[in-house]
Amino acid sequence: MKKSLVLFLTIVATLLLSVGFAQDYESASPEGQTITFWHQHTRSRADALNEIIATFNETNPYGITVNAEYQGGYGDIYKKMVPVLGTSDSPNLVVAYQNQAATYAVADGMVDMTALVDSPKWGLSADEKADFFAAFLNADVFPSFDNARFGFPPNRSMEVMYYNEDWLKELGFDAPPTTFEEFKEMACAATTNPYSKATSEGSLGYELSIDASRFASWTFAFGGDIFDYEANQYTYNSPAAIEAMTYLQGLFDEGCAAVVTERYGDQSNFGAGRTLFTVGSTSGLPYYGSAVEDGAAFNWSVAPLPQKGDTQINLYGASVSIASGHSPEQNLATWEFIKYYTSPEVQAKCAQASNYFPVRQSVAANLGDYFEKNPAYKKAFTFLQYGKTEPPVPGYDEVRDLIASEMAAIMDGEDVESTLKLATGEANFLLAEQMGE
Repeated sequence: MKKSLVLFLTIVATLLLSVGFAQDYESASPEGQTITFWHQHTRSRADALNEIIATFNETNPYGITVNAEYQGGYGDIYKKMVPVLGTSDSPNLVVAYQNQAATYAVADGMVDMTALVDSPKWGLSADEKADFFAAFLNADVFPSFDNARFGFPPNRSMEVMYYNEDWLKELGFDAPPTTFEEFKEMACAATTNPYSKATSEGSLGYELSIDASRFASWTFAFGGDIFDYEANQYTYNSPAAIEAMTYLQGLFDEGCAAVVTERYGDQSNFGAGRTLFTVGSTSGLPYYGSAVEDGAAFNWSVAPLPQKGDTQINLYGASVSIASGHSPEQNLATWEFIKYYTSPEVQAKCAQASNYFPVRQSVAANLGDYFEKNPAYKKAFTFLQYGKTEPPVPGYDEVRDLIASEMAAIMDGEDVESTLKLATGEANFLLAEQMGE
């Protein structure tokens, strides 16, 4: 009887530990813990991360040691995580997009960090929380899992509209478009009036990269969303999504827009002065700068897409998540490193090494020189308050492939409403499968 009871309690304790519940952080200590961090950083970003970790290891008051291990790209890390979810073989800290963390959470592979973030002893103060951009923090709270926090943001990027300032002036415009009517007028004018300093032939108003994030960006711009968080359902056939795709299809029909035909082709054509507008991540700012410098050498900048209603700009980026299968002491040590990693001074270093945006508003005070050298980055920084995120739900990778395919079909002339209705049904079927419904 006693052996059976001991076995039962052992199983219960193991299960509670594996899902990250019932962990007493208030009486735990991170003293002397060694933690493993799986990441995807290379080159200058890896150098900066290694410097940050070395400083933390030398200076933290608890004798915590962080071991950073490069595990390949996001897809590589995902494949390595799945077999070790919920076990002690998993890393303590792992880089993960929100949909990946959600997939891990279905298998009880994630620790809900809410208790750590809100801990009276170890958590963040009200002022510290207020210093983080709200959209950044909210992106790692998962409505599909009772608002559990399965990640914490170390950086972000956002989708912006890149535009050729000099070409706009040649066309008679003194500012980028703020309405969809203006965007169409400018794009169509550019298509029939090539830029005078273009370094190659051809002229186009807008090149569209077929991508689920681009779908989301345009839907956000039209005042809508691609997901209903109360119903836990995709809404790819919402009025805003239908209006956005109908608008883009119209640009294609009039010859003012076209699909990007090769990887980074829109960036290359923009730099050559062949394309007036592109939409892409701010992480590409240095590459756009190089393309312009090596190409037509014009003045350029970034702006939000035109907006219908309140400004909504697609904000995204991988977070860091605490994997289950470890002790409260190790989880606490991991959280201590996360706090250091997202501190204002460290964030300033990360931003300059990676060109990602820092997650705290106060970091701007430490970026004066960087802002001066990178005016487009400085301008985009002011857009962060308008950030809106894509859904943090399991299986989103598969849905992204589906939506990209349907988006391409629409730009090729397929009926918008019927295509998006079918896509929404299939996306929600995939979601239900992931959630085990």
